[in-house]
Amino acid sequence: MRICPSGFREYDVRWRYPDQIDLEGVSALGLALGTQLLRRDLGRRIVVGHDYRSYAPRVKDALVSGLVTSGAHVLDIGLCLSPTAYFAQFHLDSPAVAMVTASHNPNGWTGVKMGFDRPCTHGPEDIRELQELVEQGGGETRPHGRAEQVLGVQEAYLDDLSQAGPLPRPLRAVVATGNGTAGVFAPDLLRRIGVDVIELHCDLDHSFPNYNPNPEAMEMQRDMARAVQETGADLAFGFDGDGDRCGVVDGQGQAISSDKLGLFLARALAKKHRGARFLADVKSTALFATDPVLKAAGAQVEYWITGHSHMKRRLRDTGGLAAFEKSGHHFLAPPIGRGYDCGLRVAVELCRALTLPDARPLKGEIAGLGQSWISPTMSPHCDDVVKYQVVDRLTGVFLAMKTAGQSMAGRRVMDVLTVNGARVQLEDGSWALVRASSNTPNLVVVCESLVSEADLKRIFKDFDKIIRSAPEIGPYDQRL
Repeated sequence: MRICPSGFREYDVRWRYPDQIDLEGVSALGLALGTQLLRRDLGRRIVVGHDYRSYAPRVKDALVSGLVTSGAHVLDIGLCLSPTAYFAQFHLDSPAVAMVTASHNPNGWTGVKMGFDRPCTHGPEDIRELQELVEQGGGETRPHGRAEQVLGVQEAYLDDLSQAGPLPRPLRAVVATGNGTAGVFAPDLLRRIGVDVIELHCDLDHSFPNYNPNPEAMEMQRDMARAVQETGADLAFGFDGDGDRCGVVDGQGQAISSDKLGLFLARALAKKHRGARFLADVKSTALFATDPVLKAAGAQVEYWITGHSHMKRRLRDTGGLAAFEKSGHHFLAPPIGRGYDCGLRVAVELCRALTLPDARPLKGEIAGLGQSWISPTMSPHCDDVVKYQVVDRLTGVFLAMKTAGQSMAGRRVMDVLTVNGARVQLEDGSWALVRASSNTPNLVVVCESLVSEADLKRIFKDFDKIIRSAPEIGPYDQRL
């Protein structure tokens, strides 16, 4: 059996196949996951789906084999998106889900996103327990396990997303899926609600001949921008490999940062749902906290831990209406969605917001949010075994600066948000963040200025000088 320990991440599992995990290892994972489920006394039913990779059906079958051996009742819905599998938990009344996907990773990767407490997915403690079961051979064999194929879930998913009917006025959009699984779903959905769709790499091809389906990647954004400018579309949507993220380019070919897209959606939602509660991850713009439209609507905003598992659980536990991540994972709770991340639902809600009678083109709506200058996500190397200790040490430094009334980039340190690393708040609302990466041997560094691009570089320079006091930190993958 081959199953590399490094594949157990903070809130999912991911490996290169078959170098880091083989089919026997996948089956052992299924046995452990089924054992987890039955020990929780939640019943035996678990939805299983898979993305479009050449080897995904084999990996899915091996996972199902392990689940059945554990005594689980597998509801196999076949090829789908991650949010389709999450939807199926509700549609088929199943407490559990296991989605075989490597998301936007290159061909050659596989993984599983899983959860028992809908709409939530496994968090760090669940993953650690799962890893221990696999590594210690603690999976339990039980009788009466079985698997059945369930048809029609994909159509029910699209029906659910389009049930509000057609848009009030026409909209023309490029739909880019990078030859990933979303190509089966996104063009059809948007046509159902009346969008004039221009397809861009929507045919399925597991070799990803153009680029990996990742709407955060510049290569995909540039292709979307080119298509918008050539076709005169109102905007472009880009979806990642498993459809839980959505990126957007406006009608002028400008990529919209996902946190500002989230703020635009929050404004639209707040007008209909006064006093709503929103979440933004710690990498997101400070404009959430200062937005006058949200304040006028009595909205509350909380910055929370980066990561889809953390955001879903916090949204559910606090009764929030929506949550937004800078990575493009956005979560819409009842009465709009069901609380999980679905890139296609975000696209539908954005289309509806942009076709309201008083709506401006997307470029004008984003400009109306106010100006800020935010850095790309920068990732200096830091070994997995020390990265959390390094961040804890740096957090202590910044807290001491706050207590002493010290300054950074010419402004006093007013607060340090420590819910996920250290987000250092300056007196004008600008900020700088350092946190440990959830998935790789790196730190995550992001800065934002509310003044200018030159000021952003100044903030980063001073912030970097402080974090460089930790000798364990290596070179950046990119930097300002």
